[in-house]
Amino acid sequence: MAPQLVSLKGTPWHPHRGFETVTYIIDGVFDHQDSNGGGGTITNGDTQWMTAGAGLLHIEAPPESLVMSGGLFHGLQLWVNLPAKDKMMAPRYQDIRGGSVQLLTSPDGGALLRVIAGELDGHAGPGITHTPITMIHATVAPGAEVTLPWREDFNGLAYVLAGKGSVGAERRPIRLGQTAVFGAGGSLTVRADEKQDSHTPDLEVVLLGGQPIREPMVHYGPFVMNTKDELMQAFEDFQKGRLGTIPAVHGMTEGGL
Repeated sequence: MAPQLVSLKGTPWHPHRGFETVTYIIDGVFDHQDSNGGGGTITNGDTQWMTAGAGLLHIEAPPESLVMSGGLFHGLQLWVNLPAKDKMMAPRYQDIRGGSVQLLTSPDGGALLRVIAGELDGHAGPGITHTPITMIHATVAPGAEVTLPWREDFNGLAYVLAGKGSVGAERRPIRLGQTAVFGAGGSLTVRADEKQDSHTPDLEVVLLGGQPIREPMVHYGPFVMNTKDELMQAFEDFQKGRLGTIPAVHGMTEGGL
């Protein structure tokens, strides 16, 4: 998995093949449309999970009203690799609304956990994945600590959306914009500092992990494949128009907004 930054005005139409994009919105509004018929508008707590598979074209941007008004936009996008057997599968789009995620709390009530995909201690989120993956958004109150059971065959990382705290038994410090990678073990521990910034009441962190694919990977631009030959084929297929055509655009031009 890797983070992907999106500009204020979004992106123009562009291709993808061989992986998935996962866009999660904490605050704000985001529009998406793709050449496979997927798309829509997501807002607070919603997730768009797009499986590019064999390839498609898509466009994503905050709505023009948000850009013009200077409104708040806070979210992240992940690129999730697909195993070789699934790289050329048919594209798929999942619209995961914030109200459909699995909501859990820590025993002391100090942490709210939103299971977006995968499973946590027997509680499954709505996101469908091609390899075992867990994605959780945790809100941890100042001074609270939460230890979550974690599959030992999973890797694990924590990305801080807001606030500051620490991770692991050693309480390694972590703050806004930083990522912590956990070592081997059957649990993840996150703790919020007693004092948070005035504009950030809690520690907000995304916890991610999955079963490593352990296959060769090559990537360039919008394509993630297993071999250089597959990568070159992806570029050729895009140039020859084999990854789809731009559909009628509703509210977005070919260049974005």
